[in-house]
Amino acid sequence: MPRSARVWLVDIRAEIAGIRGLTKSATQAEFAASWAMKRAVEHALLIIAEAVKNLPDALRAKRPEVEWHKIRGLGNLLRHEYRHVDPEILWSIITEHLDSLDEAAVALLDEEH
Repeated sequence: MPRSARVWLVDIRAEIAGIRGLTKSATQAEFAASWAMKRAVEHALLIIAEAVKNLPDALRAKRPEVEWHKIRGLGNLLRHEYRHVDPEILWSIITEHLDSLDEAAVALLDEEH
């Protein structure tokens, strides 16, 4: 049975919460130096990208401010070009982009209710 959009949105929020919890007291330098932290964040972002890929187009269209195609592209990068992932890019995603994605997921969950 296919998963519902609601489940994918909950997964996105759970992964964002996990990333926040893991990195909340880390500095950018500590993050860059931690193999385990980088790998955990990469895996969480892969899950987010997979969830985004499975959201219906009509649902994503309700939040055009989210760059859904970039999130999907990040998933492809993490799957296929994992050796070239710059920790600065990951840190930028953590500090500059997760909040807006989380806000969009909350709003979409509210609409789906």
